[in-house]
Amino acid sequence: MNSSGLAPSSSPSGLFADLYEFTMAQAFFQQGMTGQATFSLFVRHLPPNRGFLVNAGLQDALDFLETLAFQSADLDFLRSTGIFDGGFLEYLKGFRFTGRVRALPEGRVFFANEPVLEVTAPIIEAQIAETYIINQLNFQTLLATKAARCVHAAQGRVLADFAARRTHGSDAGLKMARCGYIAGFQSTSNVQAAQRYAIPPSGTMAHSFISSFESEEEAFRQYANSFPDRAVLLLDTYDTIQGARHSVTVGRELESRGHRLTAVRLDSGDFLDLSQRVRRILDDAGLGYVKIIASGGLDEYAIEELCAANAPIDIFGVGTKVGVSADAPWTDMAYKLVGYDGRPVMKLSAGKASLPGPKQVFRFGTSDGKFSQDVIGCESESLPGAQPLLEPVMAGGVRLFPGPPLDEARRRLAEDLQALDISHQAIEDPAPFPVAISQDLQDLTQRVQSKIANV
Repeated sequence: MNSSGLAPSSSPSGLFADLYEFTMAQAFFQQGMTGQATFSLFVRHLPPNRGFLVNAGLQDALDFLETLAFQSADLDFLRSTGIFDGGFLEYLKGFRFTGRVRALPEGRVFFANEPVLEVTAPIIEAQIAETYIINQLNFQTLLATKAARCVHAAQGRVLADFAARRTHGSDAGLKMARCGYIAGFQSTSNVQAAQRYAIPPSGTMAHSFISSFESEEEAFRQYANSFPDRAVLLLDTYDTIQGARHSVTVGRELESRGHRLTAVRLDSGDFLDLSQRVRRILDDAGLGYVKIIASGGLDEYAIEELCAANAPIDIFGVGTKVGVSADAPWTDMAYKLVGYDGRPVMKLSAGKASLPGPKQVFRFGTSDGKFSQDVIGCESESLPGAQPLLEPVMAGGVRLFPGPPLDEARRRLAEDLQALDISHQAIEDPAPFPVAISQDLQDLTQRVQSKIANV
């Protein structure tokens, strides 16, 4: 069983790592470097128009760490490269992750330079885990953040995930459905994702169904006959307004048999104008209960414009642009060594400096429950009045508790966004959220910098 309590996904190979993870690991092994290392995962800068990010992907990273091992075929491949020696490959035979992890729970919002996960383990174990951890948290954080922005823009209207056909691979399609649900989407068109993550499935029909019949009206009628209590009719195969009139005919036929047409879908054209005209046709026919769905090229920017114009759209189906986080398809998420064998370390590269030592993020709030400021501090610190955000989730290479249900992450994000001032959630040019560095961490940083300068 995976963290959702449902059928497990296929486990990635231990070889899902960049080559330099293994070359460094062999050098560590040959030098007898077995000390405890702490790596910190963070995003240096927020992508354009992002006032916050949503943490997602943690459960997949923990799944990977719990099962991280190398099969005979993996070792045979490494041997075939001619890069690695026999002693190191023998070591990998019994390789397991034995470390601890502290992390920001999925669904919590975070900001630039704040660690969302810290791994402490023997340095080879912590190093080999880097690629997969970044891969999962970077990608799912992008999707969950994009989806959360769509939920904000929709102002309470329903959203459905329609992204599977355009995501960058089948695994990406599954993760989009998962992240969309965390963000507040109501359903997914991806049936496997619905099964795996216990997300309600939703769907309508394709244009091919309409064009396979002699007439649009007959296509509507036969679909409604098959699904009299959940029929959603696609209007734009030929002419959207004529399609709306055909939907009225079929809707009245359903009423005569004690059923109701569920919705109609717009998939192209001027959504504001068409939704207004279709709404009038439905209302004039006494079908005011029929909902209007819009899909096709939508994201938070288009949704915000439509909602600002009071478009009578009840449900947005979002796909391509959300499933690839089109306007912000990457972050500069980094996994950096911050401590080794009891010694705090840091990177000083221009524009890429890191903060030394294991850390904690402290969140302060106002008396009315709003977030007011975050402070990045040392793990050992305690700041009165603040909530520490990083929580222990793994020790000895084993989860401390089962992965929580997806609804918990969904609820957590809803609560965080309720507490985050709306100015930080603006779709364009959001106000930056204040994040400070504690005095203890500033002092530690100065000491480490001075020590490096004198080496």
